[in-house]
Amino acid sequence: MTEKNGASRMDLDSALLMLSLIPSGVGFVLFVYGRKVSRWPQLIAGLRLMVYPYFAGDVVTLISVGALLGGGLYVMIQAGW
Repeated sequence: MTEKNGASRMDLDSALLMLSLIPSGVGFVLFVYGRKVSRWPQLIAGLRLMVYPYFAGDVVTLISVGALLGGGLYVMIQAGW
C-alpha cells in the first residue's frame, strides 16, 4: 500500500508476526547446532529459516515456505549429507 506522498505503509498482521517467531526460533537453534557440530545442512537451513519470515507476505506463504525448507532439510539428512 502506498500513501499520498509515495511512501509505502507497512501492514502489521499480528498472526504473521507471532507465527514468524516459530521458524525464526527453530532456525536459530538449527544454526547454532550446525555451527557447533560443523553440519552444513543444519547451518544453511537454520540461516534460511531465520531470514525467510522477513520476506513472507502472508500466513500461507510463511507456512508453505517453512514446510518446504523443513522438508528439504529432512531429505538432505536422509540422503546422508
